[in-house]
Amino acid sequence: MSLSPLAHADSLRIGTIDFVSPDEIKVLLDIEAPDSVSLNTGTPRPFPRINGYVLSPSDQGYLVAQVEWITVERSQYPKRKGMQDFGLVDLPYPLRKMSLNPLGLLLYAGEIDGKDRYEFRRGVQAYPSVGDPVLLPTQVQLRAIVESGENRRVKIGVSPLAANAEVRIDPDRLFGRHLAVLGNTGSGKSCSVAGLVRWSMDAARKARNGADPNARFIVLDPNGEYANTFTGMGKAQVFAVNQSEGVEQLQVPLWFWNSAEWSAFTQASAKTQRPTLIQALRSVRDGSVSAAVSPSHEMRRYLRTLVSTIQLERNAGKPWSSFPHPKNFTEKLSRWREGLLEDARFSTSESDALTSLKEKLDELITPRTPTTTNRHPNFDFKKPEIDALLEITQAAHSAFGGSDTDALPIDADVPRPFTGEQLLRSVEANAELMGVSEHIETMLMRIRTILSDSRMKTIAGGTEGVELHDWLSSYLGDSQASNGSVTVIDLSLVPSEVIHIITAVIARMTLEALQRYRKLNAGKTLPTVLVMEEAHTFIRRYPDDAENQNSAAICCQVFEKIAREGRKFGLGLVLSSQRPSELSQTVLSQCNSYLLHRISNDRDQELVHKLVPDNLRGLLRDLPSLPARHAILLGWASEMPVLVQMSNLPKDQRPKSDDPDFWAVWSGDGLDKDSEGSAIERTVDWQDIAADWQQIPLNGEPEDGSDKPTTRKRQEG
Repeated sequence: MSLSPLAHADSLRIGTIDFVSPDEIKVLLDIEAPDSVSLNTGTPRPFPRINGYVLSPSDQGYLVAQVEWITVERSQYPKRKGMQDFGLVDLPYPLRKMSLNPLGLLLYAGEIDGKDRYEFRRGVQAYPSVGDPVLLPTQVQLRAIVESGENRRVKIGVSPLAANAEVRIDPDRLFGRHLAVLGNTGSGKSCSVAGLVRWSMDAARKARNGADPNARFIVLDPNGEYANTFTGMGKAQVFAVNQSEGVEQLQVPLWFWNSAEWSAFTQASAKTQRPTLIQALRSVRDGSVSAAVSPSHEMRRYLRTLVSTIQLERNAGKPWSSFPHPKNFTEKLSRWREGLLEDARFSTSESDALTSLKEKLDELITPRTPTTTNRHPNFDFKKPEIDALLEITQAAHSAFGGSDTDALPIDADVPRPFTGEQLLRSVEANAELMGVSEHIETMLMRIRTILSDSRMKTIAGGTEGVELHDWLSSYLGDSQASNGSVTVIDLSLVPSEVIHIITAVIARMTLEALQRYRKLNAGKTLPTVLVMEEAHTFIRRYPDDAENQNSAAICCQVFEKIAREGRKFGLGLVLSSQRPSELSQTVLSQCNSYLLHRISNDRDQELVHKLVPDNLRGLLRDLPSLPARHAILLGWASEMPVLVQMSNLPKDQRPKSDDPDFWAVWSGDGLDKDSEGSAIERTVDWQDIAADWQQIPLNGEPEDGSDKPTTRKRQEG
């Protein structure tokens, strides 16, 4: 005999509301309420259960709330004269109470195929009153709470607290507004990141009837964990420092670096070195430093630089400023005069213009040159004198074929090719022109270091044949992602001196490429996901008042810009970190979704509590005790906070982040077996490791191609 709706609802009743506030509801449980397992909900399930779900009827449907705590209250009654219960201390049945966090509304949406259908909506419009009943959700209602939401296209796991209901996400929500995957080492966060990429691609491939998806995932992998993670899911490109089978050479040319990245690497001082470096980058990017140019062409470039420098000096007011600026300007005029060398191949008009400029310079220099009769000359200039000099210099520049547009400084950050040697010559030439040669030696030394480092030659130096469009096609994926949906960039062997710069360049180039894609495609975006493993290393807090930004700060600033602006250009960010307290607060605050694995550190827990906007005191208390593969999904990607048991990844699809096999190696028990069934012991040849470390090839020849013999030859066999 089936129960009437009222009788069925009454059978699910577990208690009444005893206290109501916007963030907490207290419930007085009935004596008949289940105390371990509920049998009246269609399928037996544990109750009461911390972080489980209960309902309270309302005018609009059901209020959905999450259990925060459960307690037994033993009420002490005062002695009352004349009452029959005089001396009563404990009730026969102690009161059970629980506290609830309100989450949203569960609305009835009709029937489909004879089954009731419900929809969950986040937010509470009206709270229940004291005395209202509290019900256990049925199986259908419980699944509806977790499985509600639109565009739930990708399954990532099941919810143990909701009868193993499927937890699905909308990729637009998950990746479009940035995701932070946080948890301790060994909690399963790397597998979760790999799974999110793989499961998303599998769902997209199914939607395309088996065709490869037009997707772009760029995984920045500092520890080399993901090289073989995405095999078997179509084309996946892997770039690393050392090229091997299935692994391409990582190339990040020097001419990709912008002025901020060059300044950070060279530790250029703000007053002298940085302006010189920026001017040198401008010169080298527009081809001013090159070989095989005519004398007229070379003089035109020289005059163009003079025009720009005089304009800068005039705008700063240095010629008529306080001492020693006018004297320094006079010395610059003398050096500029020495560079105006005649050449027989100049035309008549070119020679005349050059002569007029030299006469004007002599007119300014001579009265300000100390002599026996004028030992203390007045170095101050008047503005009309500088204006006249600028006009004559511009006229000479025009006579040699220059134009006003040539004199405009080129963007120092535009990615135009140049070599390291050209940059060195440009820095030296501009330092001489600006009169600061004695102040740039340390900067030149740092530039020479990167050019001579054999480790960097393969990454940044030996890239003369690299074209920008080819690089973008390889690393970001070509049209329709025909060369692969996933790009893994293995940073594990990148030298520590430049790893932050290399990471920053790759991330920045990705963002700027997508910015220009939207510009050229009428506002449409090219959805791309940038995954940053070990994010606490590259997106680390830095002091805002630092005058000289180091490489780590520059790297963090790039990701902060992506976090703030990436969504508008189709660039989603996925961060994976075991120390959220060390991450940039700017980046974390821009993440709208969180996947929280086990977090034990109290500082990290405190930070997570501050970041999460939801009323989740009870749920977040589970963080220190979450088992592996379990995580809490909350934020924009989920209609409500939910505990997820992530789907299992086969061993060959997991990142290489397993714990070391100490016991297997110690005892030989559990090691891999050979064809004869014998254990394959872990042996080591330190000579091979040392040779690789010291970059000694097999034939004993130096890797840089020089004739110098190596100090030690690697033995074969």
